Amino acid sequence: MTRRIASNGIDLAVTEAGTGYPVLLLHGFPELAYSWRHQLPYLAEAGFHAIAPDLRGYGGSDKPTAIEDYGLLTLVDDAIGLIDALGYEKVAMVAHDWGAIIAWTAALTHPDRIERLVSLNVPYRGWCSAFPTTGYIREHLSDRFGYVLMLQEPGVAEAWFASNPAGKLSGFYRAAAANPDFLPDEDFRVFLDAFTAGTLTGPANYYRNIDANHAATAHLANAPISMPTMMVAADADPVLPVGLTDGMERWVPDLRVEVVEDCGHWTQQERPVHVNQLLVDFLRDLSGA
Repeated sequence: MTRRIASNGIDLAVTEAGTGYPVLLLHGFPELAYSWRHQLPYLAEAGFHAIAPDLRGYGGSDKPTAIEDYGLLTLVDDAIGLIDALGYEKVAMVAHDWGAIIAWTAALTHPDRIERLVSLNVPYRGWCSAFPTTGYIREHLSDRFGYVLMLQEPGVAEAWFASNPAGKLSGFYRAAAANPDFLPDEDFRVFLDAFTAGTLTGPANYYRNIDANHAATAHLANAPISMPTMMVAADADPVLPVGLTDGMERWVPDLRVEVVEDCGHWTQQERPVHVNQLLVDFLRDLSGA
């Protein structure tokens, strides 16, 4: 079931399945709630209320025009507002890529609202905004994060994508996957149609706030994550290698680390059976089953 739910001054398109303890699933870039298509029915069958929004600027959700409308703390407020709108005090939060950046920040700013936390691919190393400044990326990390710099200038990424939407989106997915053919044509079409209709502006605006996010969350540097947390890394992620999980216990004392083998960046889509099993194992006692 998909419906629109008001949160933090906008409407989010939210896909839901099942009843029971709430599990909020936050997708990454450039994805959709559809990225959780394998997890939604599995969690529902296991006794959970699985909730997957298209994030602000994506898919069927509202797409504000101003760059500053996509700041990290605003994205956190969207997630907390959705929890409020659904009438829940606490949820288990499961998140991937940009969704994980939102989740780590929510865990620090609203720890009373998150019972359990699961991050796919994105570690927490004492800085919840995840990205260094664009200046640091330009000087030291342009080989790994050159795409972040490309996304900074309004209009540039949009023109790049519009020149060949299918080729650009497919290339982006394939380049970060362990198996480049992980996404069937019919599933790829769902993503392509959404980004062709909705443009890349909203998703790119997440990256255009990196420096502002860095400043806005500076006071949270080295703050600990208080709730039980599972970090799911992928052994063939070209952007976020497994080694980044080393030493996370310094900031996340109640931590479980799992490594999914033969898996690239799109973990819940590339290895859905393994991810589903990990999620239910970590969350099972919350379901009351």
